[in-house]
Amino acid sequence: MPVRDLREEKNRLRKRYRSIRDGYSGERKAELDGLILKRVTELYQYRSAELILTYVSKGSETDTYELIRRAWADGKRVAVPRCVDGTRLMHFYLISSEDQLEKSTFGVMEPRTELCQRLEDAPADSICIVPGMAFDSEGYRLGYGKGYYDRFLSGYKGIKAGICYSDCIKWSLPRGKHDKPVDILITDRFFRVIHPKNQESSR
Repeated sequence: MPVRDLREEKNRLRKRYRSIRDGYSGERKAELDGLILKRVTELYQYRSAELILTYVSKGSETDTYELIRRAWADGKRVAVPRCVDGTRLMHFYLISSEDQLEKSTFGVMEPRTELCQRLEDAPADSICIVPGMAFDSEGYRLGYGKGYYDRFLSGYKGIKAGICYSDCIKWSLPRGKHDKPVDILITDRFFRVIHPKNQESSR
């Protein structure tokens, strides 16, 4: 698919899946988020990880605030991203309180760098919770078109776990050469190990 057509098709799909997410009532969204959280925290890969990297959810995105609180309660370290002004790069910072977040790029809550320690290197036994407007059966994601996560994931050695509502799963999504698939896909209805890095799975 030509680059221009690929971009147009991705933008069309973004509108479609954003509409699905925005259409959930508050009660329905909370129910779906609870199911996803349960599946994430039941994963062997989550239970064995000492470090959780995750985005901070905004609007109709799959909620991560409860995941962050649960990870702290489970004694895990938590790191969240901050975009680097003027670039397409992001760095992760360790946080221990929601008070260490501030509204920044694109209206997203990001870590206050003066209060947080930058994560220099994520170990292979960490797990990164990856956002997406939609995912497909091979773990490829429809992101927001900025490329931040694809750049980060290209050098990340830990487990990449995509979380998404099952209504936003498509058998196959258009993809570019720089798109990176996740290793595990978790929805409100199922989880699927796509690229196993560990023989033991969820129990």
